[in-house]
Amino acid sequence: MNKKIVFFSVLLMKCCLIQAQIRKPVGEKMLKRGMVITEDTKIKKGVYKLDAGRDFDHPVILIDGYRITVDFNNVTLQGSNSTKKPDDFFGVAIIISSKSSNITIKNLKVKGYKVALLAKDVTSLTVENCDFSYNYRQHLNSTQEKEDISDWMSYHHNENDEWLRYGAAMYLRNCNIAIIRNCKVTGGQNALMMTDCNDGLVMNNDFSFNSGIGIGMYRCNYNEVVYNKIDFNVRGYSHGIYNRGQDSSGILVFEQSSHNLVYKNSVTHSGDGFFLWAGQTTMDSGGGGCNDNLILGNDFSYAPTNGVEVTFSRNKILKNRIFECDNAIWGGYSYNTTIAGNQFRNNNVGIAIEHGQDNDIYNNLFFRDRVAIKLWAKTEQPADWPYVKARDTRSRNYNLVLNSFNENKTAIDVVRTDSIKVFGNYFSHSDELIKADSTVTNVDTTQDDALVDKFSADTSILDTAFANHIDPFKGRGVLNGRKNILMTEWGPYDFRSPVIWNTNPTDTSDMMSFDIKGPNGKWKIKSYKGVDSISSKSGNVPATITVKKLKAETTDIEIQLEYVGEEIKTPLGETITKGKPYSFSFRKFFQPIDWTVNWFSVDTTAYNPITTGELFAPNVKMRAARTEKTLKLDYAWWGGIKTDEGQMLQFITLAEGTGNFQQGEYEIGVTWDDAVRLYVDNKLLIDEWSPSKYTFDESPHKTIKLDLSAGMHHFRVEHIELGGFATLALKIKKVE
Repeated sequence: MNKKIVFFSVLLMKCCLIQAQIRKPVGEKMLKRGMVITEDTKIKKGVYKLDAGRDFDHPVILIDGYRITVDFNNVTLQGSNSTKKPDDFFGVAIIISSKSSNITIKNLKVKGYKVALLAKDVTSLTVENCDFSYNYRQHLNSTQEKEDISDWMSYHHNENDEWLRYGAAMYLRNCNIAIIRNCKVTGGQNALMMTDCNDGLVMNNDFSFNSGIGIGMYRCNYNEVVYNKIDFNVRGYSHGIYNRGQDSSGILVFEQSSHNLVYKNSVTHSGDGFFLWAGQTTMDSGGGGCNDNLILGNDFSYAPTNGVEVTFSRNKILKNRIFECDNAIWGGYSYNTTIAGNQFRNNNVGIAIEHGQDNDIYNNLFFRDRVAIKLWAKTEQPADWPYVKARDTRSRNYNLVLNSFNENKTAIDVVRTDSIKVFGNYFSHSDELIKADSTVTNVDTTQDDALVDKFSADTSILDTAFANHIDPFKGRGVLNGRKNILMTEWGPYDFRSPVIWNTNPTDTSDMMSFDIKGPNGKWKIKSYKGVDSISSKSGNVPATITVKKLKAETTDIEIQLEYVGEEIKTPLGETITKGKPYSFSFRKFFQPIDWTVNWFSVDTTAYNPITTGELFAPNVKMRAARTEKTLKLDYAWWGGIKTDEGQMLQFITLAEGTGNFQQGEYEIGVTWDDAVRLYVDNKLLIDEWSPSKYTFDESPHKTIKLDLSAGMHHFRVEHIELGGFATLALKIKKVE
């Protein structure tokens, strides 16, 4: 035999033996803090309560290597075991080390961490059949009556992993060919966050009832997001009172993310259903964008703000269902974009595009939208904005063809737009068909047969075959409507436990109305204060009751209830077995303070209170430009504060007041922008006089706890705004 052949055969046998040794089955292992997994492993069943380090560098478990499958055997890994508050959760449960590849993680439950799974620079990662619910989420300060600006998030930058400050169930960076399937994330803030991840598959997952983002992509390309349930990823909403969204979203696509397929996902009841923004690179250069994404066959209904937002980019939005949103599609500065075959219903505006160019809108069905299509341009734009310097951003060149308009107040509303083809559309029972003034030029209503042939073809690609896919739309009708977005202090109510919900929170009468919602069962009121004349004190779920508020200087209402019925899952992820009593409650507290609020103009180029530490220059007597009496501090200003002397872009707020308190412990929270100091009884308790500490585009919030004796207490708030957006809000809660 040839010696080379013999050598090769021996070498091949050795490789096979080595490979067999590497892949041989191993016994079940116990999880331990600091564990490093470098080979195929199966974990012994159980609940492992293991805290991680406080930073992102010391996980409970590290996985490192090539071609490793870790079967966690449906164990539960629980962190932050000394606290139950989700905004105190810390650490990372699992890190997959850099340069690992072909890693599979399956059958794992993780809760109680800032991040459940963190992977960077990992190729061919598969995560399947995992439940990463009930990890980190922020406490929300908005109430049914009024939003708190501190709840707004900002995802506009993630070059340095800024997104990690919000936590995530799964955080992937530079993980190409990742597969995330059959996983669940609920009761958290962000489910799946990806940066620089390409050629991945996200399929058959349930990322619902979170308070931030369902799926986030930043510089991600050629990914397939298909057949997922991504409902109720929302904040900043109170039905009939305000609909802000606060930059929550079912699917977020930012900063040069292109060629992605978003196909047959249920993405309802989220702040924005689909939120696409070209990114700061495009804002600064005019080039690039989040381009050539195909958004096909999804349901983006019931968004407080936009069902689909696509800006500064070109994309295809085909055959989606978008009902009952503020704007079904917001397409600011979109160009070469196709919007076709979609169903719009009961939106404020169906399609709203400012400064768009060369867009095709055809074969869409509009029903009872206040305005079906709105196209316009502003009279002027900032001259120093690089984007408008680099591009022609006139509103121009639209094809509005073969659409069906039904019972719209206004079908087509156009301002400052040039060159529109409008023909072949069907209008039924619309109050106004086409609204256009002299700023609209070159409107062509003659039929173009070439366009008819082009647009009469099927608007979508043939259904892509994905084996073993779920139906994400099954049972979706049960919670139709924005009225089912009920925001609690920890995120959207998920209907898995009982709740007593105030249905007239801004009513100034003495009567309060409540819905009691949840799984089937019985409820009863165990105790109450601050109310009487209760219409019913027990019954079956669901139910409606009314109560009468007792008149008092301080509003202090509490209703404690007990539920017995089906198995439930509490808002913090605890399972209460069938038939076991569960307590839930309604709480409303308002401590009035007789505030006198004065505002003073300031020019920080002449005198800067931030650097001096003093509100006013010595030996200078300041006159208030505006004065107000109020019982609460809750302000937000865009572009300065109006006074009789004009608009003040920079200003000082000085608020002083007294309140009559009952003895007890109180939580005092302040939201501000740009700097604030709080004194109680002449003691400085909150000192946030350094705006440079806060580098993100967000308004901070800080709380303290304070024991107060019975009687009058004096409060003083000093606040400064340096320009731009400003807010000042102070909330007082009674700690039970």
